[in-house]
Amino acid sequence: MTALPPLGPPHAWTVHAAVDPAPLLASLRAHAVPGVETVDGSTVCRLVPVGTRLVPVAADLHDGHVVVRGAAPTTVLDDVARRWFGLDDDVDAVADVLAQDAVVGPLARRRPHLRVLGHLDGFEATVTTVLGQQVSLAAARTFGGRLAAAWGRPGPDGLLAFPRPDDLADLDPAEIQSTVRITHARARSLRAVAKAFADGLDLHPGADPVEARRRLLALPGVGPWTVEYLALRVLADRDALPAGDVVLRRALGVDSTAAVEAASAHWRPWRAYAAIHLWTSRAYAL
Repeated sequence: MTALPPLGPPHAWTVHAAVDPAPLLASLRAHAVPGVETVDGSTVCRLVPVGTRLVPVAADLHDGHVVVRGAAPTTVLDDVARRWFGLDDDVDAVADVLAQDAVVGPLARRRPHLRVLGHLDGFEATVTTVLGQQVSLAAARTFGGRLAAAWGRPGPDGLLAFPRPDDLADLDPAEIQSTVRITHARARSLRAVAKAFADGLDLHPGADPVEARRRLLALPGVGPWTVEYLALRVLADRDALPAGDVVLRRALGVDSTAAVEAASAHWRPWRAYAAIHLWTSRAYAL
């Protein structure tokens, strides 16, 4: 086997953008899979693929800029920052639209630089979202940590690489169920997700949103809420809206998905941002 050439020493890359770090860090802490992603103060660390390697990358979030550090080309570090933290979005345009809404407007004026937290790994995001269905964020993190500990791989700096589709696709759902301690139906869903990704499903910004939604909805245990949440977090669809979300219904004071859809008409094309504002106002003590 030919030895891979060294990547060289880590270096830093700074992206200047209007950014409100507190909501991003709160969401990262709430969702980070133990061992896979760490959050310490204003710094989040995880492994990022660079060619055929997994490289530890750390992002420091500040008011007005993000510093990304790692042994990777600056083009990779720049892409990581922009994709992870939604730094290419025009938050002034978002504020102009949302400010007109009676419910979301005050939230948008309070946090004009709030951004949509992305995800760097479409498979990991899908698995952890399925694990988080109808349970608390703490429970979802626990399930994700068990899965990563069982089938992930040790990486540099003590970080775990999240399992790959091929690691889970051929497992007996009963083994997933007993290891992660989830229902058999949820374990079957996870294996179906792994098979779909092993067969070519790839979620990332720029992927065909119609085809991605179609393929996800065809999987057992994956419904509209999961699909829209993944469109928001992974596909970077800024008009995605998990309208069936219970927190959104409560925040809007309505009792149906249809009512959320109706209320969201004034938020287009930034419905994802409206959802993030509502979630932030309800989920995090900021």
